[in-house]
Amino acid sequence: MKMYTQKYKAVLAFLLGAVALTSCTKDFQEINTDPEASATVQPAFVFTKALYDGAKNNLNLLLGTMQYTTSFNDVAGFGSKYVSSQSQQSSGVFGAAYYQEINELALVINAVGQNPDQVNLLASARIWRAYCYSRITDLYGDIPYSEAVKGYTEANYKPAYDAQKNIYADMLKELDEAAKSFNPAKTNFGAADLIYAGNNDKWKKFAYSLMLRLGMRMTKVDPVLAETWVKKAIAGGVITDDADIAKINYLNAGQDINKNPIALKLYNDDYIKADGNSNTEGGKYQEPFITYLKNNKDPRLAILSVVYVNGAPDTSSAIQKGMPATLSAKPTNFVTYSEPNQKTVLLLSGAKLLFTTAESNFLLAEASLRGWYTGDASTLYEAGIKSAMKQWAIIAPGDGAISDLQINTYIKYHKLNAAGTFDQKMAQIYTEFWLAAFPDAQEAFASYRRTGYPALVPVVYVGNATGGKIFRRMLYPLTEQNLNKASYNAAVARQGADDFMTRIWWDKL
Repeated sequence: MKMYTQKYKAVLAFLLGAVALTSCTKDFQEINTDPEASATVQPAFVFTKALYDGAKNNLNLLLGTMQYTTSFNDVAGFGSKYVSSQSQQSSGVFGAAYYQEINELALVINAVGQNPDQVNLLASARIWRAYCYSRITDLYGDIPYSEAVKGYTEANYKPAYDAQKNIYADMLKELDEAAKSFNPAKTNFGAADLIYAGNNDKWKKFAYSLMLRLGMRMTKVDPVLAETWVKKAIAGGVITDDADIAKINYLNAGQDINKNPIALKLYNDDYIKADGNSNTEGGKYQEPFITYLKNNKDPRLAILSVVYVNGAPDTSSAIQKGMPATLSAKPTNFVTYSEPNQKTVLLLSGAKLLFTTAESNFLLAEASLRGWYTGDASTLYEAGIKSAMKQWAIIAPGDGAISDLQINTYIKYHKLNAAGTFDQKMAQIYTEFWLAAFPDAQEAFASYRRTGYPALVPVVYVGNATGGKIFRRMLYPLTEQNLNKASYNAAVARQGADDFMTRIWWDKL
């Protein structure tokens, strides 16, 4: 309603101005100034908006790609079926990120960058910008970076695309510099900071944790550089305590921006009626995810999944069943398939986890296997499992709780194979990470491309765009070909065809 009010206020101001011009102009400026708008950037307000936008700008279609969910509907099921006709769905993050969080962060950084008293505000904004850019480049590869969002300041509306190798180098530099620049004597964003409420020490841990993530991304393309940055991140101090998890808490009230973005989209697209049959987009959990949880007696199954029996949600393990991704029409037994639990996965007030203790532990376990860290791989692996299960009580307090007995029993039967090869241990670590990452399918997608785990079997569906393979990157928006053609062409010439199967810089065989 407020948006429409502002719109019509603007129209009214224009009409009043036009009338005034017929007689006199002495009140022109006052009449045409919006009394509810600020003439200058308010960094705290814009930073809050950038946090919301950066956290919501994700591809839910990757839930299908990582075989968490699927649909019998070709349109809604693109992520699991790779249907050619729906290929441009993959351009969504690119299309939204620049005019939302990337532009917003540029405004914040430009506003506070020259004021030494606002060094903590600048540091937080730089770290969040690195997070946001990493999410974009990890989907598309080469993207506008060094020349991006300079339309306001330099009238550059056709930015060049930077090579992902160079983007990574700069993001890591930004994280390092920002982490070191915090000054406890200076002000911070306080309540405007939805992640840490202005806690500098926690922002540092977030920065070094992102450094660990990005450093590990490079293990195949540049293992020497990867080792350097991973060791620097560990020395700086990464997230190893649940109290330091990077997350945004949401509300089940007010405007949609206040609600958990993954839960909101799933809820509105499919599960709003909550009867197991009236799913608008035909969505359910996909067979590999539920089968794995069920076969391994994973206590998360009852937390994440329900089957509707006589209209009521039932979490009993015996009846949970994932739907095949190969269906092209609604099956007669549709109601018998598992779907997300309204009390946990679809909780609109549930926290969105941005970087978890579980991820740190699994990455550190790998660093240990590589000889880059002195911690014990088995201990870290088990800590990763434990924290991955504990985090559901953070997302959904009460309904997401898993007991220590359940966790310890699971770990007892899922020990890291001490006698196994490096690859066998990696398979264990990153299959568990696949479970831990849900519902952040984008991070699971990045981990899968780098490690090859879990060993998902591609869905072969008629009319798919990938030759029956799990794709490696997303497509640039068609508008880039039309409005930024020279830069687009240069990126394609350098990186490879704008195709689902073109591998980005760090995604090597």
